Amino acid sequence: MGVSIHPQAIVEEGAQLGENVEIGPFAYVSAQAKIGDGTTVGQCARIDGDTTIGRDNRIFSHAVVGSIPQDLKYRGEPVRLIIGDRNIIREFTLINPGTEGGGGVTKIGDGNLFMGYVHVAHDCIIGDGCIFANAATLAGHVEIGDGVVVGGLTPIHQFVKVGDLAMIAGASALSQDVPPYCLAEGNRAVLRGLNLTGLRRAMDREKIDAIKRAYRALFESGEPLKEVARKLLEESGSEEVKKMCRFILETKRGIPYERKSI
Repeated sequence: MGVSIHPQAIVEEGAQLGENVEIGPFAYVSAQAKIGDGTTVGQCARIDGDTTIGRDNRIFSHAVVGSIPQDLKYRGEPVRLIIGDRNIIREFTLINPGTEGGGGVTKIGDGNLFMGYVHVAHDCIIGDGCIFANAATLAGHVEIGDGVVVGGLTPIHQFVKVGDLAMIAGASALSQDVPPYCLAEGNRAVLRGLNLTGLRRAMDREKIDAIKRAYRALFESGEPLKEVARKLLEESGSEEVKKMCRFILETKRGIPYERKSI
């Protein structure tokens, strides 16, 4: 089976379409776009600019993928959007490419779900297997790890980082970094514990128990956070705990937790 392009779609000359790509009615694909095998582009969706999309993605109606950044500093310089394989991009989602100040690239991994009205702004980096519920909003330069869940109607401030298997609850507002495996909630969002549901799906009991002990030492002991992180980094034999500690030691925006006095 070859490429299927609806007669009422617009595919500009130069666009590169893989095998079994389907382009629906009134969809638009730019001349610079590259779309991998098995990807479908729904009715009235728009693939703009220098956008590379991998295999077996499903892009639903009225999604806009690759339109210019919503950044007043953008002056028309070449920028890119790179999307991996097996992503689902639902209706009215907006994904922007990078800007010169952020390296010029927005990059999305594999197997992510973007529900309706999600916005991914310029220069974001997103890993694999994440879920963004309806109307979740990522500002520029946000970095999201693997297996992250972001609840509906939740905005994430620019330059924030969220670690692997973390969860941000719905209707929260996140302005600081969330370490791997943690759960954050509220406006402004603070840590509320561990994302135990996600952890149980991803790893065994022994690893989870090590993460639990580390969480208590880091956030419930009342001791200085980075001092505890340095100590655990040196002493722990758990790679997951080391990942948490490195994240904490490298944070630029700080960690949103309620500090307890000793």
